[in-house]
Amino acid sequence: MHDSAYQALFTLRDLLRYAVSQFNVARLSFGHGSDNAWDEAAYLLLHTLNLPLDTLEPFLDARVLPEERERFLKLLERRIDERIPAAYLTGEAWLQGHRFVVNSSVIIPRSPISELLAEGLSPWVPDADSVDYVLDLCTGSGCLAVLSALAFPNAQVDAVDLSERALEVADQNIELSGLDGRITTHCSDLFDQLPQCEYNLIVCNPPYVNTQSMENLPAEYRHEPTEALAGGEDGMELIRRLLVQVADYLAPDGVLVLEIGNEYENFVAAFPHLEPIWLSTANAEDQILLLTRDQLES
Repeated sequence: MHDSAYQALFTLRDLLRYAVSQFNVARLSFGHGSDNAWDEAAYLLLHTLNLPLDTLEPFLDARVLPEERERFLKLLERRIDERIPAAYLTGEAWLQGHRFVVNSSVIIPRSPISELLAEGLSPWVPDADSVDYVLDLCTGSGCLAVLSALAFPNAQVDAVDLSERALEVADQNIELSGLDGRITTHCSDLFDQLPQCEYNLIVCNPPYVNTQSMENLPAEYRHEPTEALAGGEDGMELIRRLLVQVADYLAPDGVLVLEIGNEYENFVAAFPHLEPIWLSTANAEDQILLLTRDQLES
């Protein structure tokens, strides 16, 4: 691949066109930060060349050095041959304009809960300044904990995960955010090792992928930690435990915001008595739900 590439690929435009062609031929699966070949190729190219990620246009006809081209082609090769998601190749992911460091100990930040946090969960949280305590369960990279601390400037945020390796990544991201005075990580199996507290808001992006869907996941998703994705036979294994305990950790006016991905039918089948509020985001109507403490207690 490389020898012929040296004869023909000189500019960013050349490399970008080549990458998109290769991605299309390889039928890669996207969904870890970008949803199409062009955006991912542009991101990988700009990252490799240490250029600002939002400034492709002025550089399109600039020539690359042989070692820059070599570096980019090697990255493409790994993306295609090993099906490694781009974020694991670059060690970073972007969510709501914020950069998070990642490695294969955490799933790649992409939760649509981030969109709702960017709006301060309005109107469901009427006053962002009055939120004192937030809990991010299954925090992984810590991305939702950081976005929660930004959304609710007076809140103390607890970030919980069962994986110590994930919490090492979360601690890095919390430190990078400059919010380390306001976010505390806890290694806990849901609430089991967590001190008692009444949270105004609990956000949770748990493992919820059902067994059959796990078996059909594209290769890219298999690089992510299984325990962060797999939710048992109907995807509801952890969520059942969560819903039994969660009311004890909510303030009287507290709410739970829970992501369930494509498991709407399984959720409704498992909890027919619950009538959650479904929160819509740019790409989904039925993937995130909100429950109040009153609903959970009944």
